[in-house]
Amino acid sequence: MDTQSREVNLDWIPASGFQLRKAGVQFDAARVDGDDGRRLADLLETMTGGDPGPVVIEDYARRSVYFLLPAGSTSHRPWPPGVTRLNSGPSHVSYVPVPALRGRTWPLSWRFPPSGPGRFVHPLLLLNAAALLLK
Repeated sequence: MDTQSREVNLDWIPASGFQLRKAGVQFDAARVDGDDGRRLADLLETMTGGDPGPVVIEDYARRSVYFLLPAGSTSHRPWPPGVTRLNSGPSHVSYVPVPALRGRTWPLSWRFPPSGPGRFVHPLLLLNAAALLLK
């Protein structure tokens, strides 16, 4: 694990490359594919003054954007079309790709890296921004 990840004590971030993490343990995620996901990340950046919480982008295939949210926060909420909830429950399990903070992680990278333990994208902020943007 590199120095930056040790400073914020994020043991769910791999030391190199990328790994799949089970949603619902350290975090849930909301995935928005393509240009809509990138526009949503831009909107959150503007709304939060540049620190919306951890966001991972994929530069291949669907060009997905993964917004990492507190564990348990994506279920029981009506998300707009275009948002895929990644969480785990009694009848399903989801996995989220997580890149290292440095080094070769293609096709994944951090659009906004984690800034501290327990710091995630605010679910209601993301939900409202997505509802605005993904009509």
